[in-house]
Amino acid sequence: MAYPDWIKKYYALSITYFVKWVFMNLQQTAAYLSQTQTEKRIPPVDQWHPPFCGNMDLIIKANGQWWHEGRQMTRQGLIDLFASVLWREGDEYFLKTPVEKIGICVEDVPLFIEDVNLLTLADGQYIECITTHQDKIILNAEHGLILRDYQGQIQPYVPIRFGLEAKIMRHAFYHLIDWCNLSEQDGQTVLSIPMGQKMQHLSVVGEL
Repeated sequence: MAYPDWIKKYYALSITYFVKWVFMNLQQTAAYLSQTQTEKRIPPVDQWHPPFCGNMDLIIKANGQWWHEGRQMTRQGLIDLFASVLWREGDEYFLKTPVEKIGICVEDVPLFIEDVNLLTLADGQYIECITTHQDKIILNAEHGLILRDYQGQIQPYVPIRFGLEAKIMRHAFYHLIDWCNLSEQDGQTVLSIPMGQKMQHLSVVGEL
């Protein structure tokens, strides 16, 4: 399904008007989201090269909450739209449209996986991860599980798109582990994740 004309104009706005425009057009936004529930579409932000135009007061907290100008954003549909234009350069994060790139603050990572499924495909079993914005990623060689420390605790992450990563929420990670193998090798705990005819093996240091 192609983007309607109004959504194309929406992405062509500057970030300042981008935020205001969405809040002023909630009915159209809701209608667009209802049409795209079964087909997740991400705009081609990797093909946009706008100038940097400063920072805005937007924080994505380590617990997944979005805060704008000191207020928590609670409309999931609006958060989904903002998440669709997230961009990363090194350790910096931005909202990017064709005409403007604005810096935002991300405490840990900007995306979060809330659900996992075990898929049986022609060449074996895979684990599908679903973010809070309904991005769907299958764990494979390109999108492998990452374990690293955040504030003294090992956390699980998955690469999603354009250098953006998602943290697997605790309840989803418990389900994921049920479909993996935990073993002891050379005195280390190893987590083995099914990827079709292959397995990804990760050494687990500390508690998950």
